[in-house]
Amino acid sequence: MLKTRVITALALMAVLLPSLFWLPQMAWAWLIAAFIGVGAWEWGALLGWKHHQRVLLGVVTAALCALLAWSEPAAIGADGFAPAQTWVFLFYGLSALFWLLLIPFWLRGKWALHGASGLLVGAVVLLPTWLAMVQLRAVGPAVLLAVFAVVWMADIAAYFAGRRFGKRKLAPGISPGKTWEGAYGAILGVLVYGLVIGHFFMAGVSLPLWVAALLLVTAVSIIGDLFESMLKRKAGIKDSSNVLPGHGGVLDRIDSLTSTLPVAALAWLLFFYRG
Repeated sequence: MLKTRVITALALMAVLLPSLFWLPQMAWAWLIAAFIGVGAWEWGALLGWKHHQRVLLGVVTAALCALLAWSEPAAIGADGFAPAQTWVFLFYGLSALFWLLLIPFWLRGKWALHGASGLLVGAVVLLPTWLAMVQLRAVGPAVLLAVFAVVWMADIAAYFAGRRFGKRKLAPGISPGKTWEGAYGAILGVLVYGLVIGHFFMAGVSLPLWVAALLLVTAVSIIGDLFESMLKRKAGIKDSSNVLPGHGGVLDRIDSLTSTLPVAALAWLLFFYRG
């Protein structure tokens, strides 16, 4: 299993890292559209859809993202860069409201996905994620990697803090392995990381605002992880798919990013963008 995980991780890095730094912006948008299309195909499994319905959902989702990129090149940085457009704020605003206001109640109620509402939730989860991955890359590959690293740091710090100090379960009915001590470890790890790299990204931003942004991103990364864990438990599946041997599916790899990236992109537009 470990060998399989390592091989898959190396293969992903061999594709994504060169693409992140060297692909033209439109090509990057289309690559991520395909990636999100696979995530949509997996979302169909959470809805209990049949194979052909899932394939259709994946194709339509990827095509919609690609069409948005083609029709709005300035918004994604493929023709100039004008990210602060009304529809962009709508995407990110709906995502932020979903993760910050609705999902805490969803996790408490352990609601299941159903029909058209489940399809709408999938759109709110996946489409802003695609847009954020494209726009933040247009700001700079290092910026997108920095947001990724926040999520990775939160996961790593939560794991080790939970193993060493974990006693109180965070959400035993959803993810029994997660603890409050792990969550506190994630917060501490992200704060340390954020303050270390802050001098690269904090130009013109006050320290309290920067710390608040780090805390917000950490909180939503934990929420995103819990949400996908709950959906898989409701659907009776361990992994969203097996397209990434040793790692599960695309949704398993981006569960925290679906909540973190749109909120980070919205925060960047509101507080850091100087357009």
